[in-house]
Amino acid sequence: MQLSKFTDYSLRVLLLAASNTDRNTTIRDAAEVYGISHAHLKKVVLHLSRLNYLVAERGHGGGFRLGMPADQINLGDLIRSTETDFALVECYRPNTQCRIAACCLLPAILDEALAAFMAVMDRYTLQDLHLRGDAFALGSGSQTA
Repeated sequence: MQLSKFTDYSLRVLLLAASNTDRNTTIRDAAEVYGISHAHLKKVVLHLSRLNYLVAERGHGGGFRLGMPADQINLGDLIRSTETDFALVECYRPNTQCRIAACCLLPAILDEALAAFMAVMDRYTLQDLHLRGDAFALGSGSQTA
């Protein structure tokens, strides 16, 4: 299983926002820190704002900040709200072309594995991932998400 870039970027944006509790973070700042397209991050910030994970403000002094305390942002819930496809193999899809789909046990095992993954993610919040603001210093080669 691989999380989508959208989910990855969502986690990164939230981590950056959590490290900047004293000010708003701009999309430009996030794009520079992570080396990610401004356009991609704009979509992520908009989505996270619609879900109240972020509060976004336009204009001078604008940017985004956490919309709720980091200890209330559950990682499992976040993943569920950003991933669009949990079909791990082709046979999960409607009208599957797999010839053994009716008798195969693999989907049940994969369902169990996915449930275990999500159960672990449900145990953690953004606060558990929290990094100090200096971890995001540009050009420092320090740890980011």
